[in-house]
Amino acid sequence: MTMEPFGQVDGVEVGAVVLGRAGGVQARVTPYGARLTELWVPDRAGVCADIVLGHADAAGYVATKAYLGATCGRYANRIAGGSFVLDGRAVQLDQNEGAKHLHGGRAGFDRMIWELADLSDRAVTLTAESPDGDMGYPGRLSMQVRYWLDDADRLWIAMEAQTDAPTVVNMVNHSYFNMAGSGSVMGQDLRLGATHYTPVDADLIPTGEVRAVAGTAFDFNALRKIGAKLPSDMGFDHNWCLTGPLEPKWGEALRFCAEAVDAESGRRMEVWTTEPGVQFYTGAFLAGGLPGKDGAPIAPFTGFTLETQRFPDSPNRPQFPSARLEPGQRYRHLMAFDFTPAAG
Repeated sequence: MTMEPFGQVDGVEVGAVVLGRAGGVQARVTPYGARLTELWVPDRAGVCADIVLGHADAAGYVATKAYLGATCGRYANRIAGGSFVLDGRAVQLDQNEGAKHLHGGRAGFDRMIWELADLSDRAVTLTAESPDGDMGYPGRLSMQVRYWLDDADRLWIAMEAQTDAPTVVNMVNHSYFNMAGSGSVMGQDLRLGATHYTPVDADLIPTGEVRAVAGTAFDFNALRKIGAKLPSDMGFDHNWCLTGPLEPKWGEALRFCAEAVDAESGRRMEVWTTEPGVQFYTGAFLAGGLPGKDGAPIAPFTGFTLETQRFPDSPNRPQFPSARLEPGQRYRHLMAFDFTPAAG
């Protein structure tokens, strides 16, 4: 298998590769941002649709800041003030969302052209390096992202990293899902494996509290319409604290994260992960008029994210799960997406 043309980034040709088979689950991946650009999934009648938002070529991704399908890091999500203290030393990061640091900064992992390390019909491995001081982060980081389809047509994403000095790492996949393939996601159903979430302030920074979801708009313990109850007109952009323990699942130790269903088509997806949290975001800030792959505009609430992660602002919140990585340790973040038809 070889890369197919996908366009240019800063004068450099980048390609894309398709994993899987026509008529079944297929994934398309590009080295630009180690990014998932397409994910074709059959409905209960076997009709496939692309269930992730994206653009037709590399130029579309270069022109936007929506992180569609990207691998984000070194620290995805938000860090207050773009700063934290590590071993008594103040670390100042790039501030790219007001005074905050978001998704690794203006030149985060989503803006890198990753190296193709390995490729087959059902798997692709991409590698990159982040030098010491990159966007302000200490330590040189060596990273790897692998996408693959197993024999049951589950999509797996493994993000790994090693450092030569103490640092913080929180890599995520930032795909926007739409289980119908188009239209608003507000009528689609979601269940989250979480009894608590982390409230945020007006800048979307966690307050430090871990609050129960029971009796609130944040309660997705049972499958329900995404738009049935919203905390505001802006929908959701919050971290849920995943409740379940790691358990043996498909040869790995994973915890349940989410179930998403489009009742009309019958597409159903379960997400499992190694991480303690998930950022569920309903895409309120997706700018109307962004060109989608099929020519239809990408608009607010046409996709939702399930970014499994360490909690936002963890480097400033010792009560949250640690994102610290030491030399000699290996960061490994695993996601599994399992597709089975919903009952008709």
